Amino acid sequence: MKFFLLLSFIGFCWAQYYPQTHCRGTSIVHLFEWRWVDIAKECERYLGPKGFGGVQVSPPNENIVVNDPPRPWWERYQPISYKICTRSGNEDEFRDMVKRCNNVGVCIYVDAVINHMCGTGNRAGTSSTCGTYYNANDRDFPGVPYSGWDFNDGKCNGEIYNYNDANEVIDLGGEAITSSEYFGNGRVTEFKYGAKLGTVIRKWSGEKMAYLQNWGEGWGFVPTDRALVFVDNHDNQRGHGAGGASILTFWDARMYKMAVGFMLAHPYGFTRVMSSYRWERNIQNGQDLNDWIGPPNDNGVTKEVTINPDTTCGNGWVCEHRWRQIRNMVAFRNVVGDQPFSNWWDNGSNQVAFGRGNKGFIVFNNDDWALLTTLQTGLPAGTYCDVISGDKIDGNCTGIKVYVENDGTAQFSISNCAEDPFIAIHVESKL
Repeated sequence: MKFFLLLSFIGFCWAQYYPQTHCRGTSIVHLFEWRWVDIAKECERYLGPKGFGGVQVSPPNENIVVNDPPRPWWERYQPISYKICTRSGNEDEFRDMVKRCNNVGVCIYVDAVINHMCGTGNRAGTSSTCGTYYNANDRDFPGVPYSGWDFNDGKCNGEIYNYNDANEVIDLGGEAITSSEYFGNGRVTEFKYGAKLGTVIRKWSGEKMAYLQNWGEGWGFVPTDRALVFVDNHDNQRGHGAGGASILTFWDARMYKMAVGFMLAHPYGFTRVMSSYRWERNIQNGQDLNDWIGPPNDNGVTKEVTINPDTTCGNGWVCEHRWRQIRNMVAFRNVVGDQPFSNWWDNGSNQVAFGRGNKGFIVFNNDDWALLTTLQTGLPAGTYCDVISGDKIDGNCTGIKVYVENDGTAQFSISNCAEDPFIAIHVESKL
């Protein structure tokens, strides 16, 4: 029997401050490896108009350039300085992105990687995204500056062999700098994105050594009165569908969309959706090197995110946030707002439904048989457009119509073979 475990996609947060303009949506999207110029365009042409509240960007600080394997995604997580200089763009482009996104109500969340340096394969030289010298073997990073005095040597050269072992992931990996006076007392002024670039809402990546009890000193250089900070252990997330939806099978894609739909419909947490590129395995001489290559590129230069006439993305980019099922559920979450969780129903297996007060209702069928039942929706009587199968356009519905009776009940029919075996309606989808 399938296990209907969908809540693993939910994020969380606490404390908030919004720069310039208020973030207008209730969900953010991680535009994984996008260029700053493309994010700025996407904020204006899509994210703002569609009700997204923010963008999580890939690490903006200078990192090593990895050519073996060729420019993998994880090179972004090998910082050598805090200069804003990566394959996503430079500082001027970053500033412009922040301003333009803020102006349309979309905030920028920085994936801040500050303690991930000495596990760089003992590389040295100026092979970095901005040409800064570093020597990982000697733990010499003059661009910060960090030296050997700033690293926890007992864990600096560890190796992770089993990413399913949480203790090994946390204890090893060799990137800890939490003993650094620069880390502790706020002398790393270049890292103050809030003061320097206007990005005062942050996503903090705890990375391998996520010892939260040891991070108290580190908050010294984060203006916490102006920051939204939530810890996210990057390596503990491996294997949880972080990206690469384009390589999913038909059935996997159904589960992915249902999982995101469940997350966005449920009142818990601060939600984030993933949007990336067409991931490919790194195959050399017929051998699978068990790694994923980096973003679409021409000789290492990240490609532009192009938009096709049907509003999907081209040039190797997937753009899951533009899928109808996902962007309409982002709208669903905005519509239901703080309405309470209500009218739960399940069949004792993998057919479930629940409402959000009197503003929204969603039904899932993850069983191997059809769903046909009448449920209390809590919604006003009327005809509604199912926002999963279609859109409400000029008062008409391009998808399934749901009829809610005067007593708030409606009949739902969902085939187990449907491309998207779930239905969602809300008060703004009423025809």
